[in-house]
Amino acid sequence: MDRQVSAAEPLWVRVGGGMEELCSGCRHGPADPDFPPPDGPWEGVWVRDRLVGWAPAGWGRTALRAAVEEGERITRERRAHLVSRLGHKVRSSVLALQESARQAAFGRREQLEQIYEQAQDLGRRAIALETVAVDPRDPPRAVVIGAVLGRAAAGADRHLPEQAVVRARESVLVDAVTRAYEWLGGPGSTINGALTGNWWRLEMVAAPGRQPLAVPELGEPLVRHLVDTVLEGWLDAAGPDRAVIYLPAE
Repeated sequence: MDRQVSAAEPLWVRVGGGMEELCSGCRHGPADPDFPPPDGPWEGVWVRDRLVGWAPAGWGRTALRAAVEEGERITRERRAHLVSRLGHKVRSSVLALQESARQAAFGRREQLEQIYEQAQDLGRRAIALETVAVDPRDPPRAVVIGAVLGRAAAGADRHLPEQAVVRARESVLVDAVTRAYEWLGGPGSTINGALTGNWWRLEMVAAPGRQPLAVPELGEPLVRHLVDTVLEGWLDAAGPDRAVIYLPAE
């Protein structure tokens, strides 16, 4: 007979391409049978050939249901929260643009340049909101990381093997790398790539003199959504001046 899952007992559930412990909220990744969470022993929880969690031995079907349901719940809630935050930023930009346009209409000609900048900012925020709210249509396929970095992070100092190929949605991967590159300061940042098990590990080191983004949601939260949720990878942003992105190797 399957035992009942207690909220006081540890259970790791899959959220995107990583794992999260329900009791503590601790993150661990990437989701890989060769990379179990600490403080085991753990038993992998599987749906066909997909690892969906880690649980103490003997949890059986109850652990399977809990891992799937809780993982889906956390994913939905985090996506909804990010959509809400980005929506708030878009509304703030609209109000600022409307006020500048009103002042310009009443003779404040110096507002015209500011209107252009505000319109650009509104466009960036709206595109980010669309990125999170709309599911991509292109299917995953083999993508050469070096080619993506050449387009999305041309100003970075890049070090990775030519044979670095991941399985990903190319348009999303380009967007994720672009966002991460901008978040870490753009030109002058460094990207190192290495194969780790079944994953390509991209370590992105921030550029000297990196400045924080005006809209924090366009940094780590958006990159995490793109990498973890859409690309089924894992973002480790624990370091203050670097981020590590794990992507499934082809």
